[in-house]
Amino acid sequence: MNDQIQDFIHYLVVERGLSNNTIVSYERDLKAYSTFLKVQLSIQTVNEIGRVHILQFLKYLKETGKSSKTIARHIASIRSFHQFLLREKRANEDPSVHIETPQVERKLPNVLSLAEVEKLLETPKLTSPIGYRDKAMLELLYATGIRVSELIQLNVSDVHLMMGFIRCYGKGRKERIVPIGRTATNAIEQYLKKGRSKLAKQHKTEALFLNHHGKRISRQGFWKNLKKIAKEAGIQKELTPHTLRHSFATHLLENGADLRAVQEMLGHADISTTQIYTHVTKTRLKDVYKQFHPRA
Repeated sequence: MNDQIQDFIHYLVVERGLSNNTIVSYERDLKAYSTFLKVQLSIQTVNEIGRVHILQFLKYLKETGKSSKTIARHIASIRSFHQFLLREKRANEDPSVHIETPQVERKLPNVLSLAEVEKLLETPKLTSPIGYRDKAMLELLYATGIRVSELIQLNVSDVHLMMGFIRCYGKGRKERIVPIGRTATNAIEQYLKKGRSKLAKQHKTEALFLNHHGKRISRQGFWKNLKKIAKEAGIQKELTPHTLRHSFATHLLENGADLRAVQEMLGHADISTTQIYTHVTKTRLKDVYKQFHPRA
């Protein structure tokens, strides 16, 4: 079964062009699935797997405290795997056909207020190459709403400051063009002049944002920096790498932006994903009403 999982992963990389994070997630889920089938149920081949075995695995996930969201993700991984095997004639049937996905509660994303965003963006000190880099990264994230994975993959050639846009590649390597404002443009210009060349040292690299070794900054490196900057800014809210993306979308909608335009900028395939931000703005309005209306 491990060989078939690796063939499936190869298919996801080569034919589907999925992101590295998504690939890692699929592989992790399917390894847990195959280990359970072998160890707990003594199943060695895919043709031995039936619907009841998948249900037993899902029951095991629930009993070990996995959330509805995690279980739903496992089901999606298992379903895609069995569909691949059937399509490639590696299996006689798809046992996942009638497996129902649990209802996942959609949590409203954490967003920063405008004042908190301004505090965060003003915190990096422009006294070192790292300071110029951090300022440019945060300004660009808030200006465009791109994902952190998209931010760190940017090359210098993807940034068109004169034209006022960046080119990035989202899920499935889908290209999109996102406009950037004057403030982010200035921050990137300053970083290119006073930060990047010093960080690059002798390294020849296309990467836009570099670490202190002169190599492309990692997601973990950015996340570590963000937590440090947020602490210095005195922000008490729980932050995630997506916090500025959520704040970008919410603030646009609060100021009257068109939902379809926000969907396109965020790179959402389905507008229902973007609609979560309309619920955030309604919740914020209710909070303001309760706080300030004399008869609330």
